[in-house]
This record gives sequence, structure tokens and C-alpha cells, in this order.
Amino acid sequence: MIQQLGLIGCGLMGGSLALALKRAGLVQRVVGFSPSERTRQTAVELGVVDAAVTSAAQAAQGSDVIVIAVPVAATQPSFEAIRDVITPHTLVMDVGSTKQDVILAAQVLGERLPCFVPAHPIAGKEVAGVVHAEASLYAGKKVILTPTEATNPALCEKAQAIWQAVGSQVSTMSAARHDAVFAAVSHLPHVIAFAAVNALAAQPQADALLNMAGPGFRDFSRIAASDPAVWRDILLANRDEVLAQAKFFQAQMALLQTAIEQGDAQALSQLIESARQTRGPWRMNQQQD
Repeated sequence: MIQQLGLIGCGLMGGSLALALKRAGLVQRVVGFSPSERTRQTAVELGVVDAAVTSAAQAAQGSDVIVIAVPVAATQPSFEAIRDVITPHTLVMDVGSTKQDVILAAQVLGERLPCFVPAHPIAGKEVAGVVHAEASLYAGKKVILTPTEATNPALCEKAQAIWQAVGSQVSTMSAARHDAVFAAVSHLPHVIAFAAVNALAAQPQADALLNMAGPGFRDFSRIAASDPAVWRDILLANRDEVLAQAKFFQAQMALLQTAIEQGDAQALSQLIESARQTRGPWRMNQQQD
């Protein structure tokens, strides 16, 4: 049982975890902080938090578990704000989509660094804000923990137990491996979606084109509706890995362009079949999980 959860960032991700813990009966009290007064009020009204405070330090004070659920660029100031009020037994987690930069930012915790267990729940929506928080967001979803050499093993076990209690499938990996993996399967796909939608919008007949778009465009472009501030920070924080993945994409795009330009039906078919053969088994595994 968590006696008090200190929630720093009362948005979709943090709010959903608070609701999930409440639904599971695993937390007695949630104290939340957001720099936005309106967000704080909404979080209280929706029952996401039991009390809203006006600083991160107030949310952390007396909390046995603290969750940092802010854009990655705001992580270090959050750590600095709570450093002096956490105890050696406090569990501190984040929910950021990049890990090496967050671990670097966590160095400001000093002697409290062992309290920090970096976490990345592989869940979310294309909409942001506490009004979209839901208790089931993490059920059946993967959560990646990237503990450092300094991380207290007991607190890492506690973090794993918390995520499993809300229905998540927990695994661990190094922060470097994490950032490389998610540049490939998450960060670059967002870049591609942003570019594709912007390419359409830049054309003179963009509105007419959009009016003809169907389910394929809807499904492909869904992630292009993601929060700009969140994804700006993610892409800049993981720029080296994203740019490395972009080169792989550009090479494959060049092969498709060449096949189309040359009218090479066989090469084009092989490239499409290769993609189909890769995605098919992956999709089957997803349905079985």
C-alpha cells in the first residue's frame, strides 16, 4: 500500500497512473502538482488527486512514492525541486519516453540518486491532459525500467510491483539500449507521420486531398496529432538515435523511389512483400500478448 503518492505533473500519464492505483486500492492519498492552476483544479474535480498543491516540493513532502510525469525537458528542475524533501526510502519514478537524458538530469539528486528508478510505460494517446486520464491506460501495456548502477535494488523491485499491480508487463534494459530501440519503433515513426501530414498540408489542394482521405490515412496519421511540446522534447533529447534511424528510413525510401521511377515492378513487389512479411508475424504476436 502506498501511503501517499506525490504526483508531479497531473496530465494524461501521471493522472492515469494515479487513477489506476486508486482503482486497485493501492494508494491512500494522492497529492498532485501542476504549474497550471486550471489543471490542478480539474485534477481534484475528476478525483485524480485528493489534494492539489502549488509546488513540486509540496507534492513530494511526505510521499513514499513520487512520480515525475512532466515533459522530459522539465525533468531536471523537478528533481531539483524535490531533492531536499525525499528520504532514503522514497521511490522516485518518471514516465518519460527517453532515458539517458533523464538519468543524466537525475544526477542533481545527489545522495538520493539511489531512490530513482527510471521508467517508461509504453502507453498513451494522441491527446494530452488530465481530462483524458483513464485508469485502464496501462493495463496490458509494456513498461520498461532502466535502473542504473546507483539504483537501490529494493526500490527497483517496488517499482516493478507497482506497475504489475496496475496490469503492466514489466521488463528491464539499459538506458542506452532503450533509447536506441524506441528511436526505431516510436520516435522515428512519429517523425514520419509529422512529415507526411505536413507534406500534404503544404500542397495547394490540401483541403481537397484531406476530404478524400479514408481509414488508411486516418490510421497512419493518428500519431501526427501528438502533443507538440512532448514530442519536441523527445526528439531533441534522443536526437542521435533518431537521426541514425532516419538514415535507415531514407535508404529504404530511396529504394522505393528508384523502383517506382524505373517502373521496376519486380523490385517494387519485393520491397512491399518484405514489409508485409515483417509486419505480419509482429502483428500476430501483438494479438497474442
